[in-house]
Amino acid sequence: MRARDRVAVRVLRATLAALDNAEAVPADEAELRGSAIEQSPVGVGVSEAARRELSERTVADIVQAEAAERLEAAMQLTAPMHADRAAQLRAEAAVLLRFLDGAGGV
Repeated sequence: MRARDRVAVRVLRATLAALDNAEAVPADEAELRGSAIEQSPVGVGVSEAARRELSERTVADIVQAEAAERLEAAMQLTAPMHADRAAQLRAEAAVLLRFLDGAGGV
């Protein structure tokens, strides 16, 4: 596997995790308080929570934010000993920005 592919895989996994987190629905306060074990529902799928459906615009915004976060971090790494990490962050941002460009800038 080429080094460039590893960079893409790493940043895409992180971005997919960010998208997955954005789809999560906040828990109700009642759910946080808990209830007696005898009153808990039982069966297949009872623990499944509804997920939000993200619009294309929201997905693009999240991907853009992930790229911007990496570029900001790279700019803050000014010491010569951090040059490799800064280059890695810029490469990761470039992967994400290519996806946005390929989608017509959504």
